[in-house]
Amino acid sequence: MTSEELRINVEKALDEIRPFLESDGGNISLVAIEDDKRVKVQLEGACVGCSVNQMTLKSGVEMTIKKYAPQIEEVLNIE
Repeated sequence: MTSEELRINVEKALDEIRPFLESDGGNISLVAIEDDKRVKVQLEGACVGCSVNQMTLKSGVEMTIKKYAPQIEEVLNIE
């Protein structure tokens, strides 16, 4: 998978999870993909102060991204 294909797949994953975040007043945006292994995202809106945002990041966002791009090793939230 090329870097461009990887970026497209990560965006597809974010598009899949975005409606769930928006329903709670939040959102997410892609900040960077490093070494084709690490994805940096930014949680926005209500997600910023949410006490369960790390659980959302690992259980929801990271799992969905890995479904579209299995080579991703970790997803980090940039505050």
